[in-house]
Amino acid sequence: MPTVDDVRRQFAEPPPDGRPMMRWWWFGPAVDQRELRRQLEAMAAAGLGGVEVAFVYPMSSVDAPFGSDKFLQDVGFAARTARELGLRFDLTLGSGWSFGGGHIGPALAARRLTWDRREIGGEAYDVPVVAGWPGDEVVAAFVGAGSAGLPTSYDEVAVSNGMIRVPAGNGPREVLIATSRLTGQNVKRAAAGAEGPVLDHYSRAAAEEHIRSVAEPLLAAATPELVGSVFCDSLEVYQADWTPSIFEEFARRRGYELRPRLWELRTESQVRIDFYRTLSELYEDNFVTVFQRWAAAHDVPFRIQSYGEPPATMSSYRHADLFEGEGWGWTRLPETRWASSAASIYGRSVVSAEAWTWVHSPSFRATPLDLKGEAHEHFLSGVNQLIGHGWPYSPSGEPGLGWIFYAAGALDDRNPWWPVAPDLFGYLHRLSWLLQQGTPVRPVKVYVPAADAYATGSLNLYRTVRRLIGTDIPRTIRESGLDFDLIDDDAIGVIDPAGVSLVVVPPSATVPADTRRWLDAVVAAGGVVVDDVAELPDQLPERLPDDVGVVHRRLDDGDVYFVANTGNQMRTFSCDAGVVELWDTATGATRVSSGSVTLHPYQAVVLVPVGDGEERLVADVPLRTVEGSWQVDPARLAATGSASYEVELELPAVDDRIVLDFGDGAPAERDSYLPEHSYQALISSPVGVAAEVWVNGTRCGTLWAPPYRIDITDAARAGSNSLLIVVYSTATSALAADQHLPELVESVTARFGRRFDLQDVDHAADFEDSGRIEPPAIVLRQLGKRGS
Repeated sequence: MPTVDDVRRQFAEPPPDGRPMMRWWWFGPAVDQRELRRQLEAMAAAGLGGVEVAFVYPMSSVDAPFGSDKFLQDVGFAARTARELGLRFDLTLGSGWSFGGGHIGPALAARRLTWDRREIGGEAYDVPVVAGWPGDEVVAAFVGAGSAGLPTSYDEVAVSNGMIRVPAGNGPREVLIATSRLTGQNVKRAAAGAEGPVLDHYSRAAAEEHIRSVAEPLLAAATPELVGSVFCDSLEVYQADWTPSIFEEFARRRGYELRPRLWELRTESQVRIDFYRTLSELYEDNFVTVFQRWAAAHDVPFRIQSYGEPPATMSSYRHADLFEGEGWGWTRLPETRWASSAASIYGRSVVSAEAWTWVHSPSFRATPLDLKGEAHEHFLSGVNQLIGHGWPYSPSGEPGLGWIFYAAGALDDRNPWWPVAPDLFGYLHRLSWLLQQGTPVRPVKVYVPAADAYATGSLNLYRTVRRLIGTDIPRTIRESGLDFDLIDDDAIGVIDPAGVSLVVVPPSATVPADTRRWLDAVVAAGGVVVDDVAELPDQLPERLPDDVGVVHRRLDDGDVYFVANTGNQMRTFSCDAGVVELWDTATGATRVSSGSVTLHPYQAVVLVPVGDGEERLVADVPLRTVEGSWQVDPARLAATGSASYEVELELPAVDDRIVLDFGDGAPAERDSYLPEHSYQALISSPVGVAAEVWVNGTRCGTLWAPPYRIDITDAARAGSNSLLIVVYSTATSALAADQHLPELVESVTARFGRRFDLQDVDHAADFEDSGRIEPPAIVLRQLGKRGS
């Protein structure tokens, strides 16, 4: 484990580990190798660490369909070029989502259980099994006494020789017929040549067929030695609650026969709990484990977003190598918490997140501050590797803005603010690397009520658990400054109860006997188990200021704390640790301080308790406001995406540092059209979206997040100075004016069918940057020292 000195020494310029990556959307697939190289070079120049290649719907004609020889050659070329440029190259093992395609026939496709209910009289019936949709199979039939939904139990009746044979009975009765049916779901957003059914995620044969037909050729084309990981996106196999082997698997795993009690799946019964638990295990054994072992045979890690449908448990992650989440919200329970908890419990030092999936829509609306603010939310949820969503492949010279993905954002070099991208990604790299050092300190555990989630009959275990746990538990813990892991009935097998200080059990949770014994052991060892949310604050420290979140990492000889202000107001808090080192997350510089810490909107700092040291005092003395013309033509800014201001700046001869201070910006209102899961930083910037500052021809740095301050000392001189400020906007004006994009979408839809709808493009014209910036103030920064 590294020491504090090790981490401090590398913090300003960390090793490559942890650089943000980008999901690289290949549309069609229709790519050109010269353009592939150009885009990879642009990513490397911006400070990105690599790509995760994803193959999706066409945006043009396609001459190299998915799986074709030319397509595989392009994959290999991209992998080799990425290695040449020092970039990581990850592969998605399929096109669109979820896994499937034309190689998946009815025997291997996702299936669901459907019920047909009929009221009958007391006479005997021999009812022919009527052929329904192709692939339908009656798996069981039942009869119960009563009508209008009154039966409290059912008896199985024979299904033989194409007949359902219902014996005679007394009075009105009800017949239930259970049929296994193909879900009919096809791969979403598929590339040309990748269309077809989604595979059965409970079937080992289906997983092996996908590996043989898709994964193996892809990995071979890229060359395993060049691949950082192979990847499976989030599970979106809707309604798939059946597989042909379920009766045999259920009996083997649960110890009793399912068929005669299948009707109990319609009730909140133990059978339903056991059934969905069996589906979770089949997903783990026949999908995750199969892909992991195949990847391991090639010495390649298998990375997965293991949540959604099928009902993946939090501990299902343990069967993969690399764990990934998505979704932001540090005081809530996003999918990132599902993944980071599993990583913490099962000993994975790196946990990634699909970041910026829905950031400040539409495409090109996201600003560097939006990306920074959402990234902080992921960091506070336990993530330490960002994989941006994403970089749309678009040919150079395409009319208008070119090709974009249907969802926000478009995070590539077509953004006018791209000159500040190296500073943005360098900042995120520094923090990602820091948060990979040591181990997380999460003294609170929150129990996942899986049995109650299974009892609801929902296939999406994560979403059901999130609802059952509620919002108060995670928010109360996080606002106290502490952190937590989710734990489930599998995780307790690897957690020492003597090392757990506090467990929160959601109210009325059903707790299996083995887990109850583990909780009793926690109490016996001196820990506390809380099952009344109202009592939880009594077990926690006093809450921090609003919007302030903390991540605590333990190193070999000390602790580091990442502290972020997630809101648009300035926040101040006291350092209970006494004397601390403050590590500047923007520059990597460090200084000793004591007392309180002030964070500007969306600002973060790293705190390291040091016990004693020589404190460095900072006093800012305003000198005067810089006079000049700070307004440009908005139409010019919209057309070019940038505007320049140049003034003469008179400076005195001083020994102090000289800082230009543009302020913090003003709080802004959230765009009303955005859904809740779309992130937006609520600040109206004083320098447009971003700015570069030059003094006497020397680039002093960039401004794109509060506090909008920049030190110009090293470039300045006493007397007259040339000050140049280049302000950048977004490309939303260009998106709103783009006449080619609607025509392109219409043409590919006519040719390939409707595979996507562009998100919120009708709101691209809502934003217009005036081009005005706030006149900066000249500030003399006086640095003094005081012994502690």
